[in-house]
Amino acid sequence: MFVDKAKIYVKGGDGGDGLVAFRREKYVPEGGPAGGDGGRGGNVIFRVEEGLRTLVDFRYQKHFKADRGIKGRNKSMHGANSDHMIVKVPPGTIVIDDDTNEVIADLTRHGQEVIVARGGRGGRGNTRFATPNNPAPEIAEKGEEGVERWVTLELKVMADIGLVGFPSVGKSTLLSVVSAARPKIGAYHFTTITPNLGVVDVGDGRSFVMADLPGLIEGASEGVGLGHDFLRHVERTRAIIHVLDMSASEERDPYQDWITINEEMKTYNAKLEERPQLIVANKMDIPEAEEQLVIFKEKLAASGKQYPIFPVSAVTKSGVQELLYKAADLLTTIPEMPLIEDIVEVEERKVYRLAPKDDQSFTISRDNDVFVIEGVAIERLFKRTNFSTEESVLRFARILRKMGIDQALRDRGVEEGTTIRICDVEFEFVEHR
Repeated sequence: MFVDKAKIYVKGGDGGDGLVAFRREKYVPEGGPAGGDGGRGGNVIFRVEEGLRTLVDFRYQKHFKADRGIKGRNKSMHGANSDHMIVKVPPGTIVIDDDTNEVIADLTRHGQEVIVARGGRGGRGNTRFATPNNPAPEIAEKGEEGVERWVTLELKVMADIGLVGFPSVGKSTLLSVVSAARPKIGAYHFTTITPNLGVVDVGDGRSFVMADLPGLIEGASEGVGLGHDFLRHVERTRAIIHVLDMSASEERDPYQDWITINEEMKTYNAKLEERPQLIVANKMDIPEAEEQLVIFKEKLAASGKQYPIFPVSAVTKSGVQELLYKAADLLTTIPEMPLIEDIVEVEERKVYRLAPKDDQSFTISRDNDVFVIEGVAIERLFKRTNFSTEESVLRFARILRKMGIDQALRDRGVEEGTTIRICDVEFEFVEHR
């Protein structure tokens, strides 16, 4: 089974909660704070595993959650950080944020890694909040929530040579002749509906990977037929072997077929036009093929374009060896991997105590009689505050005042007793005394 697209859910581990604790030692009747910080939650990391070839495993497991950090401990000991969750993916996997369609990473090399969902940092224990005015605080933070998101994985087959051409021109037969691959072969269109890979032994100590890709039809660049499912794989091949049915057995014009396929590839990705290409005039064992080959060469010369043409018969293996030598020679002249552009790397982010100053903004809206406060900093602070202790509640209120939220509410006409909502939790507004 070949699976080249999957949608999965990933979540970094939540940070461990900080601890409220105090020293309890003999001869130390008034020990100070001793609550440690919580550990950081684990990251969800995608790692390229060279031996994988499909995304089939993601059809059966679609949720990946890293473990949360360990809670802080007494004697000012920090909780342990959680281990990262490693998710193995095949080379050629593109990771896309499902909400924004932003490309998170393009994973091509064995061992390459990217953090897809970062774990939350641990909450601070009460040791961190000790001040001369409050040497024994009963304040500790909850751990930060890990990042969660839905991502789409797209696999683009990575091969040295890609076989392209209309359906039933003999691509699968050619691959079966030059490699140990056994693709499905039949006398009907779209026998091949998923890519097949085969390792080609040239015979002189050289080898390369060849991919038999699903047949194209006119309109493929717009998604017609197997359209985009085919074209995404062509992008990853270092060179193209364009297979033509030179016998015109279906009353098709080989030259027009060649023009059509090239136009579809160019429309899908203009850079494919620059990809090195060899033309294979297949089915030369059929009498009509010789005449058609002459006509094809004349039309190609008239167009001003020059490509190497190899008359072969995949059935009789005539001309195949010469083609393999040329393909191997060609691969020595081009880069190991086609250039991949427009890739967004996941950057390391600096951790702030609350939020960067640019994120201190907030909005106040009204939902009937309830005033709703929204903002990155306030929501992050709310989630990290432990409202089970009075000191934590008072600290939360102090920070709101410093951010100017209290005054902003008064300016909107809020009075004592008015219902306020933050993060779906409602409480009453109380004037500071």
